[in-house]
Amino acid sequence: MKKVNVEKISTLTGHADCVYTVERASEPHLFFSASGDGAVARWDVRRPDLGELLVKVPASVYAIRYLPSENQLWIGQNFEGIHVIDLSTQKEIKSIKLTSAAIFDIQFWREFAFIGTADGTIIVVDIPNFAVKKHIKASDKSVRSLGINVLTLEMAAAYSDHQIRIFNLEDFQLKHVLTGHTNSVFALAYSPDGQHLLSGSRDAHLKIWEVANQYGMAQSIVAHMYAINHLAFTSDGLYFATCSMDKSIKIWDAGTYRLLKVIDRARHAGHGTSVNKLLWLANTYQLVSCSDDRSLSVWNLHFE
Repeated sequence: MKKVNVEKISTLTGHADCVYTVERASEPHLFFSASGDGAVARWDVRRPDLGELLVKVPASVYAIRYLPSENQLWIGQNFEGIHVIDLSTQKEIKSIKLTSAAIFDIQFWREFAFIGTADGTIIVVDIPNFAVKKHIKASDKSVRSLGINVLTLEMAAAYSDHQIRIFNLEDFQLKHVLTGHTNSVFALAYSPDGQHLLSGSRDAHLKIWEVANQYGMAQSIVAHMYAINHLAFTSDGLYFATCSMDKSIKIWDAGTYRLLKVIDRARHAGHGTSVNKLLWLANTYQLVSCSDDRSLSVWNLHFE
């Protein structure tokens, strides 16, 4: 089994409430965070002491997404809609009130943005025209996470009704319904090669689904003690990380699904409360985590 050495590089503080999400930026050493205080901040791993407040909105922010083609940051403000920040000027250039529900995820594909909301709707927004194209309503329960498979042209959506639904990206029709989790599905991600879909749930199980086999379940792993909040692959697809309400981060081999490392408070001065979201910095084994403890941590991982 591979040995993994973990080094904590820095702890980032400044948010006044739980930090719910982290997102990449234009440069590999930069990233964004957003929290329950409505603040969206920009950080530089080279200068962790110089966190910068980018914008502050009146409600909690669970979802932000960087749009590289336009150098924009899309912010999902709960109960209001989407605010778009032009990062070259750091000014809000447009906004749209899409919903009165919480926004849990934002994903981009081609000219579309997909917005997952707490009322069970996926709102499809035409990016060039900044207009709603379609509402995809397959459940009354929250859409917690979205994943795009560019190879099969499919979108996976995780719901609080314990199910995962697979949609065709070309016509937005429902293709598959995946059952197996026994509680809300909070996290999902396609492997970089597009062959597997991984999901994590409030039931603490990690499930691996085989895309080419009509999404048949290949494995089910009791991965954490409590809810799995997020999972993320390294850019090379060799490893992935999960984080949980149990305060831990776990590192896994993406080929064998073996657990390689547990990062927690006792062993690595990890987070003191629920770990909400993870981000692998581009083309590195540096991992950013954010937590209900109002902080972010940056980790260096060395795989031997």
